[in-house]
Amino acid sequence: MIIYGHRGAKGEAPENTLAGFKHAYRHGIRRFEFDLALSRDGLPVVIHDLTLERTTGQTGKVIEHTAQALRRLDARQNAAKWPTPTGIPSLDDVLSAIPDFEHLQLEVKSDKRSHLNVLANRLTELVQRRDLYQRIVITSADSWFLQEVHRRDRRVQIGVVVDRRFPKATTVARRLNCNYLILNWKLCSKALVEDAHRHDLHVSTWTVNRIHDMLELESQGVDSIITDYPTSTKIYFDNRTGALPHLTPKSSPIDDKNAELSSLSVSE
Repeated sequence: MIIYGHRGAKGEAPENTLAGFKHAYRHGIRRFEFDLALSRDGLPVVIHDLTLERTTGQTGKVIEHTAQALRRLDARQNAAKWPTPTGIPSLDDVLSAIPDFEHLQLEVKSDKRSHLNVLANRLTELVQRRDLYQRIVITSADSWFLQEVHRRDRRVQIGVVVDRRFPKATTVARRLNCNYLILNWKLCSKALVEDAHRHDLHVSTWTVNRIHDMLELESQGVDSIITDYPTSTKIYFDNRTGALPHLTPKSSPIDDKNAELSSLSVSE
């Protein structure tokens, strides 16, 4: 199973921070899914929300602050316990921290079209300049934004984020000429995955935090999962063919926000 760290390693360290990315990277994670917004000085910065309250406790919108000012904030609010302050990084900061990454899913939320235009420009330029066509997919639930990315360069891989049963997820992805289908895992089925594969779509599911659910998705043919607990998930899949016995649903509690990394228990 291909594993992506969700917002770095959201269940193990503060989400979308250099501390979280470095933690996961140090433990062997090389694929990540994370979110981007635009700073006041026109740089892509790594944060899920368009406002600051939830992760920093500060008020205001991300777009009202420069990238340098965002770095100085403390983004440990509502996060896994972390001993030292860690701010909101720019995309360049994260790429420098994980230089040997294998693949990234860069998600852009719906926003003002003027902001989305700038992000489409910045991300397309990044992929072109660093020749990251095979190592980055730009994702969004905003179909207009995805079309704008492809209008700039059709070689850039795109993926649609789907959280609804209708219209059919594969129909939406095909209409947009996507490479990836980023699917809420609860909407997944074997038939849907098979339909996606018939149209050469990579199916990635979010946010999957129980081993039992991961194994079910694997049986359905899902290509990758996005999880808040990438390092402990990696341990399980790396050792699955060895001594670790099969996990039952009751013995896979890593969906608990307060779970420790060692909470991947096993049962006979």
